[in-house]
Amino acid sequence: MRASDTGRDNGSRNRRIAGLGFGGVLLVALLSGCDVGAAFGGFGWPQGGITPQSQKMYDLWIGSVVAALVVGVFVWGLIFWCVIRYRKRGEELPPQTRFNMPMEVLYTVTPVLVVCVLFYYTAIVQTNVDNISKDPDVTVEVVAFKWNWQFNYLAGPGEDAEVLASTIGSTDEIPLLVLPTGQKIRFEETSRDVIHSFWVPELLFKRDVLPGSARNVFEVTIDTEGRYVGRCAELCGTYHSMMNFELVSVDPGRYQQFLAAKQAGQSTPEAMATIGFTGDDRFAITTFPFETKRDNNNFSGSQAEGEGR
Repeated sequence: MRASDTGRDNGSRNRRIAGLGFGGVLLVALLSGCDVGAAFGGFGWPQGGITPQSQKMYDLWIGSVVAALVVGVFVWGLIFWCVIRYRKRGEELPPQTRFNMPMEVLYTVTPVLVVCVLFYYTAIVQTNVDNISKDPDVTVEVVAFKWNWQFNYLAGPGEDAEVLASTIGSTDEIPLLVLPTGQKIRFEETSRDVIHSFWVPELLFKRDVLPGSARNVFEVTIDTEGRYVGRCAELCGTYHSMMNFELVSVDPGRYQQFLAAKQAGQSTPEAMATIGFTGDDRFAITTFPFETKRDNNNFSGSQAEGEGR
């Protein structure tokens, strides 16, 4: 083969590689310029998060999927290009090569770089989501028991903090967890019996509630006012599926009025009326009590209505 032919082949190959690289960069730019998640249903990730933490996790997921699609398109392109370019054209055996050093370096180094980049951004988001501040605005102790919830509003962080007010659920009434928007809220979780799991789907965040001395702690900031169903997400026994509660997010002023009403001895429905919820709105509206056949034997000796601190 003449040197000029070799030069043309190398130049053509370099142009193809450059074209593929430019196409990948252009694809990333186009995808980042629009709401890809909304266009494709979040690529399987739930949408509608109501906290900054949920938005960071959502962005990480969308970025990871876009990166995977770019790599996939590049690999699929190479596969089909090879299928077409090197298809059989006769009985003559094509030139055989033992290895291609640049190609081997490329398919060895590139995956390592992709994993490193994804690990870097995952570590950043995870650190941010798990961050615990020294002085949260609101601290709530979540007490789970078979099969309901108790929410203790604490004066500050820590197991020994004073309980300012408390809300407890029963077989006939879904417990309400009233919280302010725009403030750092710390959840400190403990269980009276078995492992439960505290989950509000719109938070895009859940943590196991463990018995004994272990206390799972996490913080979120709620951006949106509304009412959201909360659930137990850990199979904990007969009435696990009925272990619901309702999260009510209100502005900080109404939250302070609610807390003051509770401290004054009002029941949760009465305190809800104090901040403008009347009629059936004083109770849960996103979920409702289920008919059960509970008796003391169902609770393995623990109190059916929860226990105080």
